[in-house]
Amino acid sequence: MVNIVVFGETGAGKSSVINLMAGKQIAHVSPDTHRCTMHWTEYSITFENGTPYQVFDTVGLEEPRLQTGEYLSAIANAYGLINTLRERGGVNLLLFCIRGGRVTATMQSNYRLFFEFLCEEKVPLALVVTNLERETNMEDWYTRNMSHLEKHNIRSVGHACITAGTLLDGRHRDKYEESQGILHRVVQAHCNASMVGWTGGQGWLAAFISKLMDFVAGRPKKTDVIGILTKRCGMPKKVAQQVAQQIRGENQS
Repeated sequence: MVNIVVFGETGAGKSSVINLMAGKQIAHVSPDTHRCTMHWTEYSITFENGTPYQVFDTVGLEEPRLQTGEYLSAIANAYGLINTLRERGGVNLLLFCIRGGRVTATMQSNYRLFFEFLCEEKVPLALVVTNLERETNMEDWYTRNMSHLEKHNIRSVGHACITAGTLLDGRHRDKYEESQGILHRVVQAHCNASMVGWTGGQGWLAAFISKLMDFVAGRPKKTDVIGILTKRCGMPKKVAQQVAQQIRGENQS
């Protein structure tokens, strides 16, 4: 099974990108504001050539920083996401959705959260730039902004410059149809059934929890982390304590 994780902040067009991939509306376009960071919804999509994909629409960061409660919920959601993906064969591709515009602190934080923290830089990442219907040639956006992305350490194995908006007409509608082909080609170029999915390596969870602390306003207590691992993740207390012992820089009280 081929698994794709779609991520980005609210307004980047994640649900619209999933609908574009599917060629029909399967994901409801709605704000992430009432869902917790790393929460996900799973969809099954089959391309016209018959290739099936499992697509995980995830909730990213809305601010560059997390409060303690959000941090603990993100741990539980990430643990559940990786366990689910492990059962499906692992993560094969990350699709990072951004709106055509300037690089923001929240955009950089989402890149780090999913590519560096969650997947340890071991999963191919393709950039999906949305809302480009006003560009004469949508690819021109990437040509103009490539160096700016690299300056902010946002790297990708490929990119799709598209529009995923459905309420378009005339010339813009043609760009929507063009965008589906662009997106499909990028996915097929960097994601196929012969690839071995990333499933989380030795010490993955403790490393993720440690790195995620970089985004937290304040320092969560080790006892809070143990609590979320046992209560929300269903982890035996002894195992949760062992994970907590591996976390660097935690508040020991």
